[in-house]
Amino acid sequence: MLSRIRGFVVLIQFSITVGIVIFFMYTFRNHTHKVIKIWMKVQMYLLGIKLEQVGTLDTSCDMVVMNHQSILDIIVMEYIHPRNLAWIAKKEITNLLFFGHIIKAPRMISVDREDKAGIISLLKDCKDRLDKGRPIALFPEGTRSDGTNMLEFKPGAKMIANKFGLKVQPAIILNTRTILDSKSLKQKPGIVKVIYLEPVQADKKVDWFEKLEEDMNRVFKEEIGK
Repeated sequence: MLSRIRGFVVLIQFSITVGIVIFFMYTFRNHTHKVIKIWMKVQMYLLGIKLEQVGTLDTSCDMVVMNHQSILDIIVMEYIHPRNLAWIAKKEITNLLFFGHIIKAPRMISVDREDKAGIISLLKDCKDRLDKGRPIALFPEGTRSDGTNMLEFKPGAKMIANKFGLKVQPAIILNTRTILDSKSLKQKPGIVKVIYLEPVQADKKVDWFEKLEEDMNRVFKEEIGK
């Protein structure tokens, strides 16, 4: 019961603070990253999240890939990463009347997965953000899992990394769904564990992406089995 009450409070809090953040991002267009960082610090505190990090985040990487269980995954990585990440989001989110501006205001990247011509636009947007020094961040699973296993990777991350020859930082994020489950609207404080795998250099000549998926699945299953 308490977790449901906390979940309802989080929903209200998100609705209010998202509006405030969107206002400040549009008002201070050259400082959207600073606005986001402040917001994420506030969320980490209000949600009662403590971090456990294993390994080292390589901030020189221009792509970050993670497993996906909860909206909290984004909050955690934004809180951790010092650079101005450019997240790739589904067009359906960008088109939302109110919340879509959380993608538009900080100039994140929107992709229409049903439109084949959208790939050209996606690559163009990725190049623009990379040229501005912004790493590309995405969930190769394409959508949220139930937290008990990882879904099969979509080819988007491989395509982008190969196209621009990116160095990729893989990360496994654990326990976010337990702390914040937006589907059941439950929330409780807890520890989020982030495991950084060794960075991988994208190369069209080798099956680096398939190996990366195997390694991430292996680490995830080992942690879940503990």
